[in-house]
Amino acid sequence: MIIIADGGSTKTNWCLLDETGTRVYFNTEGYNPYFIDTAGIVASLDKNLPDTLDRNAVTDLYYYGAGCSAGEKVEIVAEAMRTVFTRARVNVGHDLLAAARALLGFEPGFAAILGTGTNSAIYDGRDVTVNIDSLGYFLGDEGSGSYIGKRLLRDFMRGYLPDGLQEAFFETYGLTNEQIFDHLYNQPLPNRFLASFSRFAYDHNNVSYCREIVLEGFETFFRNLVTHYPSYQDYSFNCVGSVGYNFRDALTQVAQGHGMQVGKIIRSPIDDLVSYHTELAKTV
Repeated sequence: MIIIADGGSTKTNWCLLDETGTRVYFNTEGYNPYFIDTAGIVASLDKNLPDTLDRNAVTDLYYYGAGCSAGEKVEIVAEAMRTVFTRARVNVGHDLLAAARALLGFEPGFAAILGTGTNSAIYDGRDVTVNIDSLGYFLGDEGSGSYIGKRLLRDFMRGYLPDGLQEAFFETYGLTNEQIFDHLYNQPLPNRFLASFSRFAYDHNNVSYCREIVLEGFETFFRNLVTHYPSYQDYSFNCVGSVGYNFRDALTQVAQGHGMQVGKIIRSPIDDLVSYHTELAKTV
């Protein structure tokens, strides 16, 4: 049996593929090695993997994850997978490669991630060839859930939210400034905490303020990242991730405003990623 997994900073989507081609899907939390160590991943998998999964029957595991680009970070995840799936050949790659393979298959093009964080690349049909670093939620991640959430939180904490949103935000989350600071500076996974508030913008998308901060986030994503790729307008814009998918109308507007036609915008790459590996297996 083969397992293919796409791991973001918030959630990991898994697919078990057996010898007959039957697909079984399940989810766990995300395992970004910048925010969790090997022991933490193993503990989470032991708790959250389906009880019916025969770990010893897994022969190959392809894990694509946020934060899995640098060697030592890859090894944090790979060691956890080898610990849990003791008989499997473990392959760990970056979630950006998963996005490109899911969106473009074996064709070259442009691929992006807009979820908890952001990323983008030029893909040659096999591997990522050009990547401008998104710099993470402290310095970058423009257009992401954490970027939008940070803007919302900042305006809420300063009392700037308009059109009754100040009261609605507090009624929804019940957070004081002190509690927000505690989450950001003393609790784990602050990027996930920030990104959780992008849901508020989606739920209040009929309010001009919420539409505007989403558009501003996507404009900044294009201005600071996409437009710096060589000949970017020669490619269609393809994207995976909950933020890109939920706000796809705004994303399409901004992409077309920068001279890019829009290709695929999907919530999760897992289905197309499994299809990629199924096709790849036929060529081996």
